[in-house]
Amino acid sequence: MYFLYSICSFLTVIALIPPLRKIAINLDFVDRPNSRKIHIEPVPHLASIAIFLGFIIPYLVFIDWNMKSAAILIGALLVIGIGLIDDWYKTKAKDFPAWPKLIVQVAAAVIAFSAGITFEGFTNPFTQEMVLLPVWLQFVLTILWIFGVTTVINFMDGLDGLSGGVSAIAAITLFLVALSKGQIDSAIMSILLVGATLGYLIFNKPPAKIYMGDAGATFIGFLLGVIALDGAFKQVTAISIFIPVLALGVPIADNLYVIVKRMLAGKPIYQADRSQMHYRLLSAGLTQKQTVLIIYLMSTCLSLASIILLLINI
Repeated sequence: MYFLYSICSFLTVIALIPPLRKIAINLDFVDRPNSRKIHIEPVPHLASIAIFLGFIIPYLVFIDWNMKSAAILIGALLVIGIGLIDDWYKTKAKDFPAWPKLIVQVAAAVIAFSAGITFEGFTNPFTQEMVLLPVWLQFVLTILWIFGVTTVINFMDGLDGLSGGVSAIAAITLFLVALSKGQIDSAIMSILLVGATLGYLIFNKPPAKIYMGDAGATFIGFLLGVIALDGAFKQVTAISIFIPVLALGVPIADNLYVIVKRMLAGKPIYQADRSQMHYRLLSAGLTQKQTVLIIYLMSTCLSLASIILLLINI
């Protein structure tokens, strides 16, 4: 059954991308090369809409409609909406202010929290009792997690096939975690995201025919953050808290490094540069394909480590 869910998402994305690519070209909604970017020809945007619909349409069909699903839909609409505005500015060689994006993405996380998608606490490994955190701390940790994952997936989107592939690996891991815990909704969301990202990768593998832009990357990041909170973080032990962190270990570790480096240099956190891991690997002499494959391998190894940690704690 889960395979069917993934196929529905996958087919929706690959059906939508070709017409969206034509629309993007007609609207001049394209990503133009510059000194920081790798591609040398303009590449159409708007794959974000295909990824969004590829996830949302089967999600609304297969998931029971309730406050939680409504919150995910509203939050996703906010994230992808502000992302599309940001992408449009970039196509005109303009910078969209960081504050509106920050406010909207935090608002999406607050909506998710208000619907019960939250980090409530953890199970004491000695007494097996649930340790509930104060509501204010639940709120802070939930917002930081969702906003943080949204940001790190976006920062990872710098090479053809990179962010989509890393996200697919993380989604597969979260699917296995949800499946092992009997968390049906989280398992469905995860497998739908796997189908959507794999459908996108068909058109985004080097040389990319289309990009998902900030809209697509932040949408995927928002979903991964929500899925982890609603699945892997539910009733975890102190040790298994690290399962979702490991599943997203590469983008989290890389972007913590980037943020600290930018702060120490006195640069705005959102100011684009070439300090991410993929740019550093390229500067070391690796090809684009080698760089992507190495990061895929690193993500897979960390995901396997999270699965081993899961098996130890079952």
